Parts: sequence; structure tokens; C-alpha cells
Amino acid sequence: MAIDGPETFLPLAERLADVSGDIVRRYFRADPADMKIESKADESPVTIADRSAEAAMRKLIEEAYPDHGIFGEEFPFVRTDAEYAWVLDPIDGTKSFVTGMPIFGTLIALMRNGRPILGIVNQPIMNERWIGMAGRRTTLNGRPVSTSKVARLADAAQYATDPAMFRHGNDRAKIDSLLAEVKSSRYGGDCYSYALLATGFIDLVTEFGLKIYDFMPLIPVIEGAGGVITDWNGAQLTKTSDGHVLAASTPACHAAAVAHLRDK
Repeated sequence: MAIDGPETFLPLAERLADVSGDIVRRYFRADPADMKIESKADESPVTIADRSAEAAMRKLIEEAYPDHGIFGEEFPFVRTDAEYAWVLDPIDGTKSFVTGMPIFGTLIALMRNGRPILGIVNQPIMNERWIGMAGRRTTLNGRPVSTSKVARLADAAQYATDPAMFRHGNDRAKIDSLLAEVKSSRYGGDCYSYALLATGFIDLVTEFGLKIYDFMPLIPVIEGAGGVITDWNGAQLTKTSDGHVLAASTPACHAAAVAHLRDK
């Protein structure tokens, strides 16, 4: 039996990005009362834009492929054992979104048997769309992009979303060890930092606490641009990964970072 490749599903993936983008733009920098901002159990914010965008994407998937699974941030997972499953984060970076900062994105992935074969980072305010597919070069608005050639930590620009990510266990000591070696370090960005890594502007992103919908769409984008993305021990990211994520511009830069971050 023929196996459908990622290009088979790209038209739907792009439609998901288009539809969600229309909704997100409608609410960006709107009156806070219109955004209906609420706090989840973990104190992270959620808005009507998050929920409406994910609902619209789920509707399109259910209409096109009712046997596919869906892993979304805002609603319960469905058909999690399906051969093909979509991963959706309607607004990765809701804290940026609600404060008017355009450094968030919509994340979309398609997994086959638990491995992502297609990934999209869509930034609807700046009209930027990164697409990664297994076996293909990553593109930004149709133009091929590549990670930087940085191989040494001393030359690397490092990003993470929030320093509070590293307050657990000995994560703080590990990240401090890494940051002592890099050229520069900044915080903020959420998924946008990974997209910039795929485009050659950032060399390392190191984070903790990510869920499947935070990291799975990034894998084809980073790998298709020539980068490496794993957990802190250098192991492949899977549906059961613990949320420690490391992305790097080159294998050499990645290996140097893992030496600081891995379990001793």
C-alpha cells in the first residue's frame, strides 16, 4: 500500500495556517475585554483567539480526515493512537499576544506513527510562514532557509523564553554553565526564536516545560534547515519527552551544548 508523504497533506496544513491566522489577526491588540483573557490551572493565559483558532483548525481536519488524531493545546486530544495525527498550538506565546508583542506564532504539525513529517510556524501579524517537511529544505514564505554555520558556543547567540523555566532541580546550574560559554543570551520569543534559528539569526534555543504541541511542529522546521533539535541529553524528541528541548544551528554547536545540559 502506498504511503502518503507530507506533500499530500501540505494544502490542508496551509489552509489551517490561513484560517487560524485570520482569527488571530482579528483579536491582536484588541480591547482586553474582547479577548476574554482567562488563566488556566498553571496560571498561563488563554484567550478567545486561542480557542477560536484551534476550533476552526479542528473542524477542517475532522472534515478532511476524520480518522486522523488531533493533539491540541486548548481542547482534549482525540484518536491519539491514529497513524496520522495533527498537533496544534493556536497561539504559542499567548503572553506576548495579549501584551501586543508580535513574537508569537501558530504551530501546526502532522505526525505519522508518532514522528513529525510536516511542521509549520506561522506568524500571522508579520505574514511569515516557515514550512518544514521530512526530506525537504525548510522554507520561509517559499524561500529556502538555513541555520547558521556557528559551531562554537563562544560564537553562539542563545535564547530561551523565560528564565523561570529553569527553577526546577539542577536545571539552573546546567543552564548557568551553558550561558557562561555563549557569546550572548536573551529571553523571550517562544516559537519565534526557533523560527529565527532556522533562518540563521539565532544559534541556540534551550528550554524546559514544553508540551507536545510546543515542540513537535518545530522538529521538521529546524531539521529541514540543517539544525538539530533534541532533549537536553541529545535524545530524539517524542510524544513522551519530558519537556527539556535544545535546538542548535549545527551538530557541533549542539554537541557542545549537550555537554553542559545532559544528566551527569
